[in-house]
Amino acid sequence: MAQEKNFIRGLGLLDSTMIVAGSMIGSGIFIVSADMARQLGSPGWLLVAWLITGFLTVVGALSYGELAAMMPHAGGQYVYLREAFSPLWGFLYGWTLFLVIQTGTIAAVSVGFARFLGVLWPTVSESNYLIKPINLGSSYAVSLSTAQLVGIAMIALLTWMNTRGLKLGKIVQNIFTFAKTGGLIALIVLGVVVGWNSGAVEANFGDFWTVRGPLQGGTLQEVGTGLTAATTFGLFVALCVSQTNSLFSADAWNNITFTAGEVKDPKRNIPLSLALGTGLVITLYLLANVAYLTTLPLKTIQEVPSDRVAAATAEVVFPGFGATLMAVVMLVSTFGCNNGLILAGARAYYAMARDGLFFQRAGELNQNAVPGWGLWIQGILAAALVLPRTIIAEGIYGNLYSNLLTYVISAALIFYILTIAGIFVLRRKQPTAERPYKAFGYPVVPALYIIGAAVILLVLLVYQTATTWPGLWIVLSGIPVYFFWRARVIPRA
Repeated sequence: MAQEKNFIRGLGLLDSTMIVAGSMIGSGIFIVSADMARQLGSPGWLLVAWLITGFLTVVGALSYGELAAMMPHAGGQYVYLREAFSPLWGFLYGWTLFLVIQTGTIAAVSVGFARFLGVLWPTVSESNYLIKPINLGSSYAVSLSTAQLVGIAMIALLTWMNTRGLKLGKIVQNIFTFAKTGGLIALIVLGVVVGWNSGAVEANFGDFWTVRGPLQGGTLQEVGTGLTAATTFGLFVALCVSQTNSLFSADAWNNITFTAGEVKDPKRNIPLSLALGTGLVITLYLLANVAYLTTLPLKTIQEVPSDRVAAATAEVVFPGFGATLMAVVMLVSTFGCNNGLILAGARAYYAMARDGLFFQRAGELNQNAVPGWGLWIQGILAAALVLPRTIIAEGIYGNLYSNLLTYVISAALIFYILTIAGIFVLRRKQPTAERPYKAFGYPVVPALYIIGAAVILLVLLVYQTATTWPGLWIVLSGIPVYFFWRARVIPRA
């Protein structure tokens, strides 16, 4: 069996596609449309925002296919940035991935799992404390609630399961991805067929483009100081800002590239799985929003409690227990999502360690041919991120990982832009390298991605400065760490 540093190539095309799709489908699609509706103010522009997300996601995945086929090695995107630009750029991505992107997302998904478990078992709650919040100054605190405990337990369980070998990890991934994809399809079909609300359809599709505010107050959510979608320029800004919700909900498709050392026939299967997985998920996301709009008036979507649009849709289809059914779907979805994130993330740290740019033991495989130490250190940091709280007001607490993820969305976009720009760089630097698959529509389509993502990034830097610039500082904090690792560790052969 083909191996890379004793990795077992046990992931076929179906397994790889399930990692792509399963890592993408978490909780976002079930809730973020409410916030986007408040920002955009019309059914038409809500769907346009999701179409933009779909274009960027699918084009990004098709472009990554060239790099994945060209360099089918463990570490994926870290390797692409290292080869196209320099080890520093690869490290800055890996550093941000470890510090916030992967671990913060794992923490967020685990607590999301606990919240939906709380719908079925009310004892699990973020306000049911085992250790009450201990304030650390005026902005932060630490606590341990039953929801936080469940989140930590979920991380520990999935981390342990993935240390037992690739076979168990992929079985869990396949089962849960099939289950949650089926749940999402059922929501779409039942929402359109059973939940069809002629009043909602008339209100939404009969007045498709008119921008209007939510029920209470009638005002739109600001997307910049004093700026809303009520003006033409404000609508443009709102479309860009809303991408922080939809792009994040469609993110993590690149995780399959981290596991390239374990994919069978990676030069064929990774590009194919990227195309199939992202195409499937984006299609379902667009249809899910159509289902919301055929079931609920836009103003109801804007005002739905806790932004649970999918639960409100299910409640129309199954009055009295739709929310409970959606809680079950969400439990399956978040469990499968976190399994994919945990499985893939440690492979990136493995590649960094092999280059002497991370803890040495993260570059070792355990007896089950997986980076066990890397899995555990990832799990420990993710669990640690569950504990800190932000102080919103007296007695009201948020979660630190939520802030961190908001901060690094723009930074993640920078790395996506750089990686696709790397296709152009490597075409020049390595013109004779084998490219079993070439980026779709090169050079026009990848260039369109770079331009579109750069415009969104620029808008975020200008109009969402409070949540954008801290992410850049997180990335830059990796520069001294990079030189520290270079000075103390010798790369492995």
